[in-house]
Amino acid sequence: MTRRKSKFPGVTKATDRHGKSRWRLRRTIKGRKIDCYIDAVFGSDEFRALYEVAISEPREQQSRTDRRTIAFLVEDYLGSRAFGDLSKATRYAKRRRLDWIRETIGPAHYADLLPRHIAALMDRKGGPEAANRLHKEIAQIYKWANRQHGYSGPHPTSEIDRRKIETQGYHTWTHEEIAQFREFHPSGTKPRLAFELVLGTGAARQDAARMGPLNIRGGVIRYARGKTGGKVELPLAKLPDLTRELATINDQRTVFITRKDGKPYTTEGFGNWFADVVVAAGLSTKCRTHGLRKHGAMRLAEAGATEAQIAAFLGHRSHHEARRYIAAANRMTLASSALDLLENLSNLHGGLGKTHPQDAEKKGKKS
Repeated sequence: MTRRKSKFPGVTKATDRHGKSRWRLRRTIKGRKIDCYIDAVFGSDEFRALYEVAISEPREQQSRTDRRTIAFLVEDYLGSRAFGDLSKATRYAKRRRLDWIRETIGPAHYADLLPRHIAALMDRKGGPEAANRLHKEIAQIYKWANRQHGYSGPHPTSEIDRRKIETQGYHTWTHEEIAQFREFHPSGTKPRLAFELVLGTGAARQDAARMGPLNIRGGVIRYARGKTGGKVELPLAKLPDLTRELATINDQRTVFITRKDGKPYTTEGFGNWFADVVVAAGLSTKCRTHGLRKHGAMRLAEAGATEAQIAAFLGHRSHHEARRYIAAANRMTLASSALDLLENLSNLHGGLGKTHPQDAEKKGKKS
């Protein structure tokens, strides 16, 4: 029997250093060794495009960027294996932030930047979260200069504090919002399937967009987080709402949630589509997929789940986020207990100074 020739020679399934299963391309073409990951659904248009870019002959370009500048450090890092090993979603967001830095202060010599320059850049970013992300990116640029290029000068970010953030991040869906979405999008619809998939598994949008029948084996739904590689395994017997929606799928598909043309969503496409179906249900635009994921973790905390249990549900290696959910649930419980004390105290005060009916009868007889 003749073995079928692969459409993508050199591509195999491999496990990266985070324990995440990914498609890896390893080939040698005209003496040039290629070793990289292709983060896309196997066989998709995106996968084919990334594969062709990887095997194409690289353009020989001599960088004329001044090695003393921020632009040089940014370009050097973007071309490094450290950047290439990041997940696709992380690379996308990080590149956008680094490109902004390069465009804004690229020609500046990194040895000349002062703390006041960093503060001015943070002011330009507007909100505290964006300013803090900028602070983090510039700090990492200086660490890169230190490790890779022997820079031993001052790091201007070390003298600038990050901005205080008063908000709790993404809005956590309420029980009323959960009920409203389910009422508007009935069982058997595409929005309902996506909703139960995110709520039931706690998957981020990039993970929910890629999950399909191959993620289910032996009554367990399994996936590895695209951002961290953390593995999540959940028995479907414990997720009746999700199990019911999965049972409505009667066609052969590679992923659960597809576009109208049957192709998978990109991470951004999935998030934008879900935002539209949320608005269609009459809910606020603040109700996003991440907030639904937070609701899933919060309900576990309210039920008394441990840090390790919540971290396992979220696919986190650290228990830091789990502690926040438990702390929030404990605050709610403590507040409720405190109100019980007030109610008991009110009942006690209401009974003081009143004569018991039997005592009144006794007094009447004596007189």
